Amino acid sequence: MNGERNSRFDWGMAVQSKEDLFNDGSFPGLEKEALIVGRGTRGEIVNVGTHSESNVTIYLVEFDGGKVVGCFEDEIQPLL
Repeated sequence: MNGERNSRFDWGMAVQSKEDLFNDGSFPGLEKEALIVGRGTRGEIVNVGTHSESNVTIYLVEFDGGKVVGCFEDEIQPLL
């Protein structure tokens, strides 16, 4: 990941999940398809990068409870 692409959200921004987020197999310590965080869970963006092959922005979000999850723009929203 690198931070060269324009991103919709910034580091340190408070966000919440727009939907339940399930393990796609990339989250260690949980079975595939297990719930990682529920809809509405609050978090903070701790890193912003770009997937080099697809040129898609990925946001690393530390959610309440300490789970750090890579999220797409359509999976999170600003916390108002």
